[in-house]
Amino acid sequence: MSTGVIIAIVVAIIVVVAGLLLLANARRNRLRERFGPEYDRAVSEQPRRQAERELGLREQRVEELGIHPLSPVSRERYAQKWLLVQEQFVDRPGPAVDEADRLVNALMSERGYPTESFDQQAADLSVTHASTLDHYRAAHDIQTQNARTQVSTERLREAMIRYRALFDDLLGSGPQPSH
Repeated sequence: MSTGVIIAIVVAIIVVVAGLLLLANARRNRLRERFGPEYDRAVSEQPRRQAERELGLREQRVEELGIHPLSPVSRERYAQKWLLVQEQFVDRPGPAVDEADRLVNALMSERGYPTESFDQQAADLSVTHASTLDHYRAAHDIQTQNARTQVSTERLREAMIRYRALFDDLLGSGPQPSH
């Protein structure tokens, strides 16, 4: 083989490797942008490639779910239900937090999200509601802790505020386009 052919092969290999690295970096940046803190969370819990693959699978799953926005009538009905839950908080904070959790689940279900398990809900929500997912996790943790042993009214108030963040996000948004 001549020196020119060897150089051409080496250059071609370098170009291919550089192209693959650019594609991987573009995908990583897209996932970081779409998932926000959830990307960092996933990467901290497993190797980066595996985490990125899982996040990609989440995107595919959610695309297949047929998530849809609420009708204006449903949106108004849920907004009214939330007001009732907030009013209940004054006299019965624990039951109000439980009701907030049920209302968020009902809203998710009506939008087309499966609600079979919290972990699956969090994974599905991470695709289009990553900015409020940490609120949901924290609210759910407080609600679960309160079911085992009563937590302070202040912690229950925090749960309500955090449920409200996700509730508002779910109530006011339609499906997000894929990036």
